[in-house]
Amino acid sequence: MSKLGDFEEEFRQLFAEEAETRLLRLSTELLQLEEAGNDPELVASIFRDAHTLKGAAGMVGLDPVARVAHVMEDLLEELRQGERMASPRLVDGLLAAVDAVRRFIPELMAGEDRTDEAAVVEANVRALREEPVEEPPVPSTAPATAPPPPSAAPPIATPAPRSDQSGETIRVPVPRLDQLVRLVGEAAAAHLRMGRMLTDLVGTDPANVAEFRELSHVLNELQEKTMRARMVPVATITDNLHRAVRDVARSCGKDVHWEVRGDDTELDRSVLEQLADPLLHLVRNAVDHGIETAAEREAAGKPAQATVRLHAMQLGSEVILAVSDDGGGIDVGRVRDEASRRGADTTALSDEETLYLIFRSGLSTAEFISDVSGRGVGLDVVRTAVDATRGRIDVRSTPGEGTEFRIVVPITLAVLPCLLVEAGGRCYALPLHSVLVAQDAEHAPLRHAEGRLSVQVGSQAVPVSDLGAVLGADEPAEGPVVVVSGVTRRHAFRVDRLVGQRDVVVKGLGRLLPRLDVLAGASVEPDGSILVVLDAPGLIDRARSRRERPSTSGPALSTPRRGTILVVDDAMTVRELQRSILERAGYAVRTADDGVSALARLAEEPADLVMTDVEMPRMDGFALTEAIRAQPSTATIPVLILTSRAGDEDRQRGLEAGADGYIVKSAFDESGLLAAVERLLGRAS
Repeated sequence: MSKLGDFEEEFRQLFAEEAETRLLRLSTELLQLEEAGNDPELVASIFRDAHTLKGAAGMVGLDPVARVAHVMEDLLEELRQGERMASPRLVDGLLAAVDAVRRFIPELMAGEDRTDEAAVVEANVRALREEPVEEPPVPSTAPATAPPPPSAAPPIATPAPRSDQSGETIRVPVPRLDQLVRLVGEAAAAHLRMGRMLTDLVGTDPANVAEFRELSHVLNELQEKTMRARMVPVATITDNLHRAVRDVARSCGKDVHWEVRGDDTELDRSVLEQLADPLLHLVRNAVDHGIETAAEREAAGKPAQATVRLHAMQLGSEVILAVSDDGGGIDVGRVRDEASRRGADTTALSDEETLYLIFRSGLSTAEFISDVSGRGVGLDVVRTAVDATRGRIDVRSTPGEGTEFRIVVPITLAVLPCLLVEAGGRCYALPLHSVLVAQDAEHAPLRHAEGRLSVQVGSQAVPVSDLGAVLGADEPAEGPVVVVSGVTRRHAFRVDRLVGQRDVVVKGLGRLLPRLDVLAGASVEPDGSILVVLDAPGLIDRARSRRERPSTSGPALSTPRRGTILVVDDAMTVRELQRSILERAGYAVRTADDGVSALARLAEEPADLVMTDVEMPRMDGFALTEAIRAQPSTATIPVLILTSRAGDEDRQRGLEAGADGYIVKSAFDESGLLAAVERLLGRAS
């Protein structure tokens, strides 16, 4: 029977949780030891952790862990006594032991035998003790007096309290926090509905009701505190990044300094967890592929020691994580050559557009393929991972000076001050931090420059687009101009009218939907409708893409168009979702937000297939289908109805109207939709 009896499992779980924190601290302090040398306080702290780990592992019966910790303790004792100096090789061995213990704990708790593996680790650490002792560095100046006697080794005691443990904390399961966040969001929506009721039913301005104001204040504070509860500092992942930089630099024989700025910047825990691997890839790639050797750097007039830096900062509702190096930069010419070799036409691409081809799968300019980089696999995975967080990644590179990757991720739930605007007959929210200025038409005279509409903002001519047109609406706006700013660019959008400013409870769109480039999130309005929150950088990209490149040209590596589909739906989110799926499959997509607009689009240019919702303003999907069938020029166009109406009578109504297919949105999935489209287009051809 186990020495812990019936409580063995419970105690081992407690040990595993404590060991996780202790091992993380050991890794961090060993990296510090490599730079600081035999700092007595640091060595003592590392020794205490190894000692405590050994004792606790023995208590819960994880003997392989206890034995590895014991040989670490023996080696550290020599450092404590001043008999041995910390060296990169010694730190290598201790870090390898820490990694082994971290791996052994869950495996041992799962009942696996790790006796043999632990014996190998023990032997490796013992071998370090048998190596010749390195001579301590000679002081630059001789001491005027006799050197102080060696300090006595600090006694083994219970671990000293750490400064970051001064506050009282408890562990809370993440799903419980998610529930709390969801309930707070629903409370905020109910609060908005109550304000609407006071206005509509009582005829009172809610702002004049003291109880309502007090409730507003409490809810705002609750929202802020709840959101903060899910936030963790970037510092929680920087130790792993530091370790990666150190290990790759050691294996490549390069001298690299790791630097972190803004590690107290906080980010939603789930977002940061998703970014851990992409950031790890970027820093490893920077050392292995971006940084030159010391000899090459000195020949180029650079310091022999290179720098890889992580800089985190919050900008409004977004967090920017920039990974930069001072290496040789990305050779755009080589990227262009490699892309051409793989069959891409890069003749029309600017250098900036060519640079972004590095995010294509399989494209690499590395001359040497290693176990770290060079296979052309990685940056495409990084971009996919960033997309999953509804973020985006930018890259800048200067030959001879270095490269910077910027990951920009949104906060998925926030009370966000927004400017509400109306465009194409619908209301949208623009995060206020991205709005530079909003002016009515009289105070924002528009000019034509080089055939393009622009507005003067200070000394800069900012291009102007129609917001409704960018979002797929038909009617041009003639109202105020709103100038927004992304990370590096500005763009102006003409809207129908300015609705006002207010805080918006922003919710993410969920992981089931692919990232839509112009949407930052959505909010539930007091009347139950959905208010779409626009993403300024994505909006700028789409507007500039419409201006600078015809929609049929596409990126150099895009797949050929397979047909044109007109998507008709009054919900922008649904339209953009369908557009995203169909364009990825190679179709050209046009959109309309109701039946009347759809008929106008078809009159301008026919489509190969029409995909329509049923419930829409002005003309519903049934009437649209009947109208398409009634006109000789459009009568043969296949019509696919995609609706939330699942009744048999609705399905029959669609078929009677002349639809060729009927899909219920609750049964919607990407593969099913594409199969239906291909079947209908195949039948039509």
